[in-house]
Amino acid sequence: MDNSGGGFSFVVPTEFVELPSKGRYYPEGHPLHNQETIEIKHLTAKEEDMLTSRALLKKGVALERVIASIIVDKTINPRALLSGDRNAILVAMRISAYGNEYSTKVTCPSCNTTSTHSFDLFDIELRHGTTPEALQVTELGGGLFETKLPLTECNVVFRLLNGNDEKILTDQMQNSRKRKKEETNITNQLKMITVSVNGDESPETLNYFINNVPSLDSTHLRMAFKNATPTIDMEQQFTCDECGYEAEMEVPLTADFFWPNR
Repeated sequence: MDNSGGGFSFVVPTEFVELPSKGRYYPEGHPLHNQETIEIKHLTAKEEDMLTSRALLKKGVALERVIASIIVDKTINPRALLSGDRNAILVAMRISAYGNEYSTKVTCPSCNTTSTHSFDLFDIELRHGTTPEALQVTELGGGLFETKLPLTECNVVFRLLNGNDEKILTDQMQNSRKRKKEETNITNQLKMITVSVNGDESPETLNYFINNVPSLDSTHLRMAFKNATPTIDMEQQFTCDECGYEAEMEVPLTADFFWPNR
């Protein structure tokens, strides 16, 4: 990639990022179909402008614009990327720009003391998705899976989520909080992932199922979805310097993630 500026030019470095999905769940004809990696360019001042643009941040599209800018293959729609693949790109982008050490403030779950804790982003591992026999999950292809619920014994087909789906779910949650309405995060997620129940894809059937499914079956379906989803493992060991509490903690993605020296 040649970027020219009059008599001065240089090549912006690029790298290949391993995709948690390995390209398995993209349809034929998609540029990432069965592709295990994606090529991205390193962050530049132009992308840093996007990350700090008040207009883009207010619209909630800053990260979207940055991902679109750094992906080398411009035929790839960043919102159509599976959520886990998007997360892998963001972590790789952060490491190339600011290094693998990520220091941010963390509140201890035990003593509520807030302190600065360092995480090593090189320790983040890829999860390619599993279909445990205990959950009776069958991969159908094309990002679709089927599981049999333990209580109602319904056969439910569910799908993986992409960036556009995650944006819709986030907007729904934020709108509920803004309007001080009751949050419906669990049913919103179930509506988003459920494709059919006992072969019936009608909106009436899906709506009835989601609003009336027993908690045991709801938990089973969400666990099946979680296990099947290819993503990155963001959990790392945390030890509180104040009280000695130790536990696995999900790496918090705060403003420090992209602006470590801000």
